[in-house]
Amino acid sequence: MSGRTSNDVLGRGLRVLGQAIRTEPRLFVVSSIGSSLFGLLIIANSYVVGFVTGHIVVPAFAAGSVSSAALAGVVAILVGISGLRVASIFGRRLGAGYMQFRLQARYRRAVTRRYLALPPSWHQRHATGTLLSNANSDVEAAFGPIAPLPFAVGTIVMIFGAVITLFLTDWVLALVGVALFPTLFALNLAYSRRMSPRQIHAQQMRAKVSAVAHESFDGALVVKTMGREADESRRFGVFVSELRDALVSVGRLRGIFDPLMDSLPSVGTLAVLLIGTWRLQSGAINVSELVSVAFLFTVLAFPVRAIGWVIGELPRSVAGWERVQAVLSATGDLEYGDAEVPGTGPAELRFEQVSYRYADGPVVLEEVTFTVPAGRTVALVGATGSGKSTIASLAVRLVDPVSGSIALDGVKLPDLSGAALAGASALVPQIPFVFDDTVRGNVSLDRPDITDDGVRQALRLAQADRFVSGLPQDLDTQVGERGTSLSGGQRQRLTLARALAGRPRLLVLDDATSAVDPRVEAAILGALRDRDANTSVLVVAYRRATIALADEVVYLHRGRVVATGTHIELMAAEPGYRDLVTAYEKAEQR
Repeated sequence: MSGRTSNDVLGRGLRVLGQAIRTEPRLFVVSSIGSSLFGLLIIANSYVVGFVTGHIVVPAFAAGSVSSAALAGVVAILVGISGLRVASIFGRRLGAGYMQFRLQARYRRAVTRRYLALPPSWHQRHATGTLLSNANSDVEAAFGPIAPLPFAVGTIVMIFGAVITLFLTDWVLALVGVALFPTLFALNLAYSRRMSPRQIHAQQMRAKVSAVAHESFDGALVVKTMGREADESRRFGVFVSELRDALVSVGRLRGIFDPLMDSLPSVGTLAVLLIGTWRLQSGAINVSELVSVAFLFTVLAFPVRAIGWVIGELPRSVAGWERVQAVLSATGDLEYGDAEVPGTGPAELRFEQVSYRYADGPVVLEEVTFTVPAGRTVALVGATGSGKSTIASLAVRLVDPVSGSIALDGVKLPDLSGAALAGASALVPQIPFVFDDTVRGNVSLDRPDITDDGVRQALRLAQADRFVSGLPQDLDTQVGERGTSLSGGQRQRLTLARALAGRPRLLVLDDATSAVDPRVEAAILGALRDRDANTSVLVVAYRRATIALADEVVYLHRGRVVATGTHIELMAAEPGYRDLVTAYEKAEQR
């Protein structure tokens, strides 16, 4: 964006408006018809005022009386025009408002859907605050010109109508209009070119401020416990100050532009009066025509501003639109097939020669091969950075390997439909996420096939039923944002219950019970091994007691599978494994 010049901002902005019109053509037509009618009524009103002045007011002064019938007729005409203007304004505003809000809602939904479709690797490269800005202020900015757009269209119709009527009235006065209108357009174009970089910079700073604010709020506990409030305030203040300066720059330029736009129609009115007086004295025009043209120039100022509003909003619109399009055109989607997972019982998971690397980084996994037999529990054990969490992500297809294959009950994961994979597998990540909702809402996630009985069964399996029954409102208890009213272990168990409520045939636990008591963790894994759980389990484990509960252990070292077997077998045969598990055990005892 920064590499582009501002010279083509008008063309890019018009393309954005064109896309908006193609998206909501009916509303645009309705609002434009209302606005065009308004513009033509302004012209009609000007000539009615001129007619009244020349044929009623001036003769009345000369004769000392006025016809009641003529006055009544004039009043009726003006009231009729006023009524039509009210109707046209209503149509314009209603159509423009609906169009703008429908477009914003449509694209906010589109951006959100795109966020959900893009893989975690894409999200990791973009700050959360920036993503919030894309879905909110950028969408709002993209369609900022829509509200005044129909008014501007009606103004253009009015200008063409005014030029035609001016030439029909007097070609000399028409030349004033012909000179004025291009000047207005040239001024708007110059303003747009100078405003573009300012608006783009301001929009970028809005996203930065949003990103820094979100990071500060999200890390409030760290900031306070480390005593970094003042430093964080200063860091935020730097970005806020830069945003302030960017907005001041925008306001300064607008402060120059707005008075110029206001003064040009006034200059045109003055020119019409001066030239019109000369034309009146020469007999080329009459009083009615002079008043009509002068009145028309007087009332042109406000409608012509609509064109300035649209052009003035185009730089910000272009900046917002291109930031939104950067999301909508982002690549990296995972393609799904249409296959289903065969069978109904616990599923077998198989990794075959799987390798993986993050973007252009080093290889994280290299030719990993292992199997989680149906209905069995397999523990992944390895030092930090050995690739355990990557395997967990690959197992539920949050990412795809660069080589090798992963299959669930013999069907490769890319061949499965998204619904089939989501229904057959579930991941409980390292860091639990709890929604600002009730216990019931967090476990069921409004899935229609999960009843209260299913919620309670999942809570029992996750060893969460006791603490939930002790909450003030049981399943209806609000747990607060991110589950702030719960302990770390309670949040983990609630997250586990959420996964279990869907009765997955494969459950992947990425160190998902690290915050719970070892006895509770053993009870959880014991319940999962029970036949009633109907699931295979792949668990990233650190505690010796947890590892010992697994039917098989996969020992990883630097992204490679070093050995597989039972815990007892590996303790006897693998010194590296023995040292690692012993180190874990000593760390727990401290």
